[in-house]
Amino acid sequence: MKIALLGYGKMGKELEQVALERNHRIVLRADIETISSLKDSELKAADVALEFSTPDSAFDNVLRCINANVPVVCGTTGWASRLDEIKSICTQKSGAVFYAPNFSIGVNIFFEINRHLAQLMKAHTEYEPEIEEIHHIHKKDKPSGTAISLAETIIAAGGKKTQWKLRESKNVSAEKEIAITSVRENEVPGIHSVKYISKEDELEIIHRAKGRRAFARGAVLAAEWLQGKKGFFGMKDMMSL
Repeated sequence: MKIALLGYGKMGKELEQVALERNHRIVLRADIETISSLKDSELKAADVALEFSTPDSAFDNVLRCINANVPVVCGTTGWASRLDEIKSICTQKSGAVFYAPNFSIGVNIFFEINRHLAQLMKAHTEYEPEIEEIHHIHKKDKPSGTAISLAETIIAAGGKKTQWKLRESKNVSAEKEIAITSVRENEVPGIHSVKYISKEDELEIIHRAKGRRAFARGAVLAAEWLQGKKGFFGMKDMMSL
């Protein structure tokens, strides 16, 4: 495939390395300083775009790919309030968009474990669910998209929790809220944990990323999978979860 990299920071460089190892070709590298001057003709030279930029620019970048009829894989988080808008535009214009808050295969299996656990725990109201996420100091959004997805899955299970709230400490949340604690520390690539705490015991599931490579590999696999497809997709579609 011919790949356009929209966002060429640390993640963009990791994507490039994985793509080259899988015998793909990078035809465009656009960073925060050059992306605004990007020409449609340059973008259309690619078979697919990998969009890992910033929350402020992700919507416009994905929209531009749809308008240029270039399939796009987006891993930028922090712009979820406009995701439904992109889904609608993608459908109207027969675009191809693959969005995920986390492209790690392990994390997406972790999502499924979280879903099953939430179903098991919803009847046991003596347990209080809490979520913690730890990331590097360069991450702009808080809480992480992955943490939000974990919380929304617990809420969807139909237990006592109806919303999530960002907390800066590990205090137990209010009756109807799931507390999400966000920590920004050194160069941590990503740690997510879900805990169920009662007066008698504590249950925890956890995922630790060892580096950006797991996310990059998942994104490139998504780009390969997206070829020839139309619609709005996510990791559940690719992994048949």
